[in-house]
Order: sequence, then C-alpha cells, then structure tokens
Amino acid sequence: VQLQASGGGLVQAGASLRLSCAPSGSTFRNINMGWFRQAPGKGREFVASITWSGVFTEYTDSVKGRFTVSRDNSKKTVYLQMDSLQSEDTAIYYCAAAVSSQHLRAGRPDYWGQGTQVTVSS
Repeated sequence: VQLQASGGGLVQAGASLRLSCAPSGSTFRNINMGWFRQAPGKGREFVASITWSGVFTEYTDSVKGRFTVSRDNSKKTVYLQMDSLQSEDTAIYYCAAAVSSQHLRAGRPDYWGQGTQVTVSS
C-alpha cells in the first residue's frame, strides 16, 4: 500500500484546510486510516483515526471539535477537515494505514505516507 497525502498549505489562523490521502491497492475498504503530525523539533503525534467501516473515529484532545476525519470508500480516500486552525497546528501531516486500529492509535501503523506541510500564521 502506498499512501499519497495532499492538501497542505500556508493559511492564517482561523482558516480551514482539508487534507486528503488516497492509498493505492485494493485493501482500502478493510484498513483503518489515521493522521499524525510532526511539528518542528517535536516527535510525531497522533491526530485522528477512522476505522475501516467509518463508524468509529478518534481524536487527540487538542483537535477535538476543530478537526474531522472521514473516508469515502467509493473514492478510496480519507480526509482530514481542519477548521479554526491555530499556529500550534503547524506541522508536517502524515497519513497512515493499519489493519489493527490499536496499532494505528499507538503509532505503529503498517504503512506511512509521505507528509504534507501545514503552516498556520498568527
């Protein structure tokens, strides 16, 4: 599985961005997807995840109420809608995929995508 993330950019605080991730291969329907981010000088952290069915989602506390993760299995794409962006959200965002939702949440996915830069100016 190869993961292609897109949608990053430079925005002002309070703006919105939508990230997309389109895995290759035929296993998308049966795989859990997630987003992580790494800010300058910091480690990679979990942001959000969505189960293969799309029924269950999970978020880190700092983005709850502002970010929404979703997926469209017909388009084989997972999204991260980011609203009310803050300077603290500046980071490289990575999508990830895992058969196990627990492994995904623990930062041990089966696959990592390349990152997309999100920069929020205050």
